[in-house]
Amino acid sequence: MSTRTPVARLRAHVGATVTIAGWVHRRRVLKSVTFLVVRDRSGTAQAVFGEPPEVTEETVVRLTGRVTDNPRAPHGVELTDPELEILCTPARRPPFDLYRPEVPATLPTVLDHAAFALRHPLLRKRFELAAASVAAFRAALDDRAFTEIHTPKIVATATESGANLFRLDYFGRPAYLAQSPQLFKQAMVGVFERVYEVGPVFRAEPHDTARHLAQYTSLDAEFGFITDHRDVMAVLRDVVAAMAEAAGPAAPAVPSPIPAVDFGAAQELLARHTGEDPRGEPDLSPAHERWLGAWAEREHGSAYLFVTGYPMAKRPFYTEPDPADPARSNSFDLLFRGLELVTGGQRRHRYSDYLAVLGDSAGQYADYLTAFAHGMPPHGGFAIGLERWVAQVLGVTNIRGTTLFPRDLHRLRP
Repeated sequence: MSTRTPVARLRAHVGATVTIAGWVHRRRVLKSVTFLVVRDRSGTAQAVFGEPPEVTEETVVRLTGRVTDNPRAPHGVELTDPELEILCTPARRPPFDLYRPEVPATLPTVLDHAAFALRHPLLRKRFELAAASVAAFRAALDDRAFTEIHTPKIVATATESGANLFRLDYFGRPAYLAQSPQLFKQAMVGVFERVYEVGPVFRAEPHDTARHLAQYTSLDAEFGFITDHRDVMAVLRDVVAAMAEAAGPAAPAVPSPIPAVDFGAAQELLARHTGEDPRGEPDLSPAHERWLGAWAEREHGSAYLFVTGYPMAKRPFYTEPDPADPARSNSFDLLFRGLELVTGGQRRHRYSDYLAVLGDSAGQYADYLTAFAHGMPPHGGFAIGLERWVAQVLGVTNIRGTTLFPRDLHRLRP
């Protein structure tokens, strides 16, 4: 069997005969010559024919020919005198042309034909960036002696709250799709001290917005022996910096440290400068997040902003309160270009604290509380939404555009 050469490496084989394989990206028939542009995972290459070959775009082919210099061709080289072998002929016409520089289709068309549409180089690059970001997330935490774990996605109880759950029939018993790996990753701090997970989470969100999905990919980390949430913020800063570096020039550099503003101070800024008075509200609206993102750019030259000290009323039961003000939490959100990207903070770690805050609901979390009954160190963690990260890096306005096969209120296929 002949060795296949990725088209991006043809420059290193000028004068040699090589074999490439891929899809016919474009077919251009001129008066005396025909060009086939062939696409594989590494890019595109041009092959030159005297007689037009009988192939259509997206035909899967194998070509063997001589690599010749041509400054006007992709990578400065082309394949001449090629032998063509057709490996697969398309059974139907494509919904749009992949060779056009921009995507000539609406988002619904792209999503309806995802298996084809994602071949477009611009769309494919979104998911290459996602893969590079996940690899950087893993590498940054591996370097800090974290252990990767894999937790169940079918659970017996809610993680965050009783709402927004997908209920299942689990052999005649009620069960749910996991809203997050939170309870499991906290328990595993008692085993490994430092853990992370990359996996799907499920939210039965009734929202039909450009920023919500029913299933998304969460990059979770949890670790013990911290002083407070600021230790978590420091690790998160380094992780996001690694992800930004892996994402390339599209991702803005991450400052050290990332600027931070207290939730109460953020509300004062908004009341002073926006004509609205959000003081007394337990959370920030999307419009307020966007304003704070623009403020961080102006005042600090940063696309990233920590907002700390959210009210306990808005944080899950496992969040550690601020010792100086129990109505406030030792938690944070990280805004990236004016959108909440990360939620994190310090967790409760004492068994007695959980019994006090859960009260009559403690029995529902008996398995979870077992870890704390046997002693847990002060710990905390965070979760990054992968699809939101990619969308904000690339300026994609709808999160479905950075999701391979989105699941939302209306879409269950493909």
